[in-house]
Amino acid sequence: MSKIALLFPGQGSQKVGMGKEAFDQSEDAKKVFESADQALNFSLSDIIFQGPEEELKLTYHTQPALLTTSIALYRWLQSKIEIKPAFVAGHSLGEYAALVAADSLSFEDAVSAVYQRGLYMDQAVPAGVGAMSAILNLDRDVLDQICEEVSTPENVVQAANYNCPGQIVISGHAEAVKIAGEKALEAGARKVVPLSVSGPFHSSLMQPAAEHLQEKFSTYAFHDAKIPVIANVTARPVTKAADIQTSLVRQVASPVLWEDTIRYLLQEGVDTFIEVGSGSVLAGLTRKVDRKVMMLNVQDQASLEKSLSQLEGKTEGMTR
Repeated sequence: MSKIALLFPGQGSQKVGMGKEAFDQSEDAKKVFESADQALNFSLSDIIFQGPEEELKLTYHTQPALLTTSIALYRWLQSKIEIKPAFVAGHSLGEYAALVAADSLSFEDAVSAVYQRGLYMDQAVPAGVGAMSAILNLDRDVLDQICEEVSTPENVVQAANYNCPGQIVISGHAEAVKIAGEKALEAGARKVVPLSVSGPFHSSLMQPAAEHLQEKFSTYAFHDAKIPVIANVTARPVTKAADIQTSLVRQVASPVLWEDTIRYLLQEGVDTFIEVGSGSVLAGLTRKVDRKVMMLNVQDQASLEKSLSQLEGKTEGMTR
């Protein structure tokens, strides 16, 4: 009997035109895009389907765009097969899509929340002050030690995403990120890749954004999750509405424990992962943790059909 976890991607997976097949072919998916436009009072769907890419890449557009696409694709999947996942999880902003899937947050509240989250993150640190870099093939304990040595109150650097074995992203003040990257290479890292991002996400520099978000959360209705959601900040399940809010606030200025999340799910017996959303970044990260798991993907008609055919034989957790 299979145990299924749904995974929802975060920033970096966006592309112009994502979700268009879902919009064209599924009434349920189309309604999600229309709800997003209505909730935000501007045509997010135009930006998603037509671009330009510069508009889509603005943090406060990217976040609601990815959430909307993920939920539209999820509704399309649900219209084809009834899935009962054991767990849901999302990378960074993907956690909001997981909460919608778990009925903890309405889609309308979630899309409004991530739009505000994007604005707050964009405003938290002036352009050029912060930076992020991916460090490849360096032990996490070694990298944590380097960040600790380099960091000062005025020049912060810390791990932002523990993505998978051999890939950790660091974040903070641009100068501190640069120095930590140099030290990582000296310590044996294979490569340091500066990321093209608009801010030092998941670092303590994002604390002002976290505080604004906490205030904003009072305007949204959070409910206990019907499916356990793996929180980015603990890599453990949360179901209580109050705990979910707390972990979302902490998440803005804390590292994403993605490798730990996948390891926890494997430990709990999950053997089938379905990445629902644009791209297949999470599939790649998951396979680096365990190559043996079944990794499915729903991002367009072809991947949906392929996933449905592979799910057909799995009687546990679904009906068609």
